[in-house]
Amino acid sequence: MIHTKQIRERVVELPTTARPLLNPDDVWVPEGYKVEVVAAGLSFPTGMGFADDGTLYILEGGSTWPTRPALPPRILSLTPSGELDVFAVETLGGPRGVTYHEGYIYVTCKGGYLARVVRYDVKTKKREVLIEKIPSGGWHEPGGPVFSPKDGLMYFANGSVSQNGVCLPAGFTVDLAKHPEAHDIPGDDITLTGHNVTSRNPLMPFPFLTETGAFKPFGTPAKKGEKIKGELWCSTGLWRSKPDGSEPELLAWGLRNPYGLAFNEEGELYASDNCLEEKGERAIAGDPDRIWHIRNAMTSHGSVKKPDWYGFPDMRADGVPVWDEKCKPAKGKAAEQLIENPPEWAGPPVYLEKPHSAMTKMDFSRSDDFGYRGELFVTEWGTYAPLNSPHEKDLNNGFQVVRVDVKTGTSEVFTKNKQLGAASAHQSGGIERPVDCKFHPDGKSLYILDFGHSPVTEGYIHAYGHTGALWKITKEE
Repeated sequence: MIHTKQIRERVVELPTTARPLLNPDDVWVPEGYKVEVVAAGLSFPTGMGFADDGTLYILEGGSTWPTRPALPPRILSLTPSGELDVFAVETLGGPRGVTYHEGYIYVTCKGGYLARVVRYDVKTKKREVLIEKIPSGGWHEPGGPVFSPKDGLMYFANGSVSQNGVCLPAGFTVDLAKHPEAHDIPGDDITLTGHNVTSRNPLMPFPFLTETGAFKPFGTPAKKGEKIKGELWCSTGLWRSKPDGSEPELLAWGLRNPYGLAFNEEGELYASDNCLEEKGERAIAGDPDRIWHIRNAMTSHGSVKKPDWYGFPDMRADGVPVWDEKCKPAKGKAAEQLIENPPEWAGPPVYLEKPHSAMTKMDFSRSDDFGYRGELFVTEWGTYAPLNSPHEKDLNNGFQVVRVDVKTGTSEVFTKNKQLGAASAHQSGGIERPVDCKFHPDGKSLYILDFGHSPVTEGYIHAYGHTGALWKITKEE
């Protein structure tokens, strides 16, 4: 691993053919800003967070995917003087989000059947599991944790088990083979339409077919009029609690993959969310990526009697029902309605982005020193097309950092490669897949965490360890 103290040249050469070099000159930023490399050789970095003293905690997500090498899920610490060390090693699916608060770092971790929130004392490294009741074992990830500047409470989230509302064979490639009983759980009482999805069964000889319903394990059909009770610990949920994990409260559900959470200076909470995919037996076309305003975060703790619903699995982010003709995929039949008489929609989002941009983690600028104070900087990991979209127009979506004005719903690109897409598409030394961005506590620089080389084909995804990087953007003097 190469980090601050070892980097002497602007262009950094790496001992891997998957990503042989990093070159800031291949990265575009607005006039008046400059780019440099801080660290290289990270393995599947998934999130980061600053302590008040400027120490940066970086998460290496680890991997149990068959298309990635088995590497440890670690928490690294990068000191202001440039020392990079292993702070702790996690287990299961690995850490996904980290934040510092009053002498502790709080970490969300993807799980087996259950995801969790843990915290570490930064001085003693003592570890405590605060929450381990979040439904997991499937497709999507934990979001947060973040702390509100308004009430000091901890806010965290978790995405759906299924890809598009029903557990289907695509999930067996990474998760459902290990967690066959995993399924989505609603955050409010619902009634099912009884529409099931017919698919192949990868556990049986071809051409054995099976039916699966919403909020059911793979291979279990739903019945018309069947009632499913909402639960505090649902999938697609967003919660808050006291810093020790006590008194949890569900604020929202129906968030497909709320990987990025960020508070502005006024204490308003925003969540990034990824689109439904045009893939599989319940394929849905044209769903935008989005930023949601979480309205219930401004209420007092304990006052939310009914969580807001943000649309998953029956609504696109632009408010179009998924059975509408606009959502019909290029291949296969249109999706059917899963929830009868769904709850009131909490939309629209404050910002819509191109489908398959994969908006991930984000941070508000809080300083006039860097500029754009009050605007939300959002990393876009980049498309999985052609794997999850048959459209050529989606092939280069993402692979950048945008700044969003959440009041007007407009955006501008802030960081991208000088050529479209990931750097590896052009054999350049620029950014591969930005997964997180955080402002330094002094407000003068923006750090961008780059997941590394992860190419995609029509049939599979690869990812390469030791190809992740940390970039830094500052104003030129």
